[in-house]
Amino acid sequence: MKRAQVIGILIAGVAGVAAFAMMNGMVNQKKETITKQVVINSTEVLVAAKDIGLGEVVAEHHFTWQKWPLDGVKPGMITESRSSQMHELAGSIARSPIIAGEPITVHKLIKAGQGGVVAAILPSGFRAVSTRIEPRTAVGGLILPNDHVDVILIRSLRSRSGKEDFVADTLFRNVRVLAIGQQIEAATGKRAADTSGSTTTATLELTPRQAELLALANSMGEITLSLRSVADLKADGQNETGNALNREETNSVSVLRYGAKSRAYGVN
Repeated sequence: MKRAQVIGILIAGVAGVAAFAMMNGMVNQKKETITKQVVINSTEVLVAAKDIGLGEVVAEHHFTWQKWPLDGVKPGMITESRSSQMHELAGSIARSPIIAGEPITVHKLIKAGQGGVVAAILPSGFRAVSTRIEPRTAVGGLILPNDHVDVILIRSLRSRSGKEDFVADTLFRNVRVLAIGQQIEAATGKRAADTSGSTTTATLELTPRQAELLALANSMGEITLSLRSVADLKADGQNETGNALNREETNSVSVLRYGAKSRAYGVN
């Protein structure tokens, strides 16, 4: 073999080895990872460390600080700049249930001495009025706080003929039950109110005029509560007053229900 041919073969071999080495290096080259750090403006917000029930007296261990986006802080939230409020809120009463992780605001708590629990959960302009009930007049004790009911009055009337008849009429429709006896919140998993005694009371959320009518009705006859569906909670006509005590006394009752008149006749 000629010398020139040998040199050419050597050069080709060296070039091939160099090309293989270059390709192998490119394949096995590690990709450079670029990490970009984004800074989010945040602050510490006071939240519930555990579930807080309606009417529960809170202490400092009920609260904790949690990171919160600065642009997500709403009016009323307690931030680290007002950290002393956590100590001031100790001993307050929860005006509504608060779930763990929910921001604490001064509107959700009421300080002891500023009114009772019922006064705290009562909306502005309404009154809390109690009426005596029995299990048989309150759906067998199945009515719980925060249910909505119709209030029915059953009373006796003397007809023109001198006979004593009984009539029933709806006083109020779709009113909220604030408490059954001393129970202001249904216990978890509980399906009935505590009616261990022979009688108990139901505390209702009423307007001032409705409070007067209920006080009058309690002296006229027996009050019965009719439980409504949860589908009625957002229905039109919530907390309406019937016409039971605003009509001529007869042995039949004219009732306005959902815009349509009906009658409930007395029993001889």
